Amino acid sequence: QLQLVESGGGLVQPGGSLRLSCAASGFTLDYYAIGWFRQAPGKEREGISCISSNDRVTYYADSVKGRFTISRDTAKNTVYLQMNSLKPEDTAVYYCAAVPWAHYCSGSTKMYAYWGQGTQVTVSS
Repeated sequence: QLQLVESGGGLVQPGGSLRLSCAASGFTLDYYAIGWFRQAPGKEREGISCISSNDRVTYYADSVKGRFTISRDTAKNTVYLQMNSLKPEDTAVYYCAAVPWAHYCSGSTKMYAYWGQGTQVTVSS
């Protein structure tokens, strides 16, 4: 059974940092494009970053560009989202998603076949 599990969320002050992890069980993430999404209360799910299955393509939404970095650790079968300079507007539930054999990626939810359950990120003083 394919499963994605997000972790690393929590409460952080504005300007702080968090690193989210997206770990896979039942399959190897190496061959998957991975997307990170977030959904704040009352808002649609927003694609904020992704990495292609061959790691050659990455994408960042304008709202996070320059502050967030996506990376893959094949040894740990995990994709990370390093989030720096966090702002209150970054508060949301963060999800990772996967699709196999995609040498591109996008912030569209329609692209991805598998989803994690999400992890809450709250940025507040």
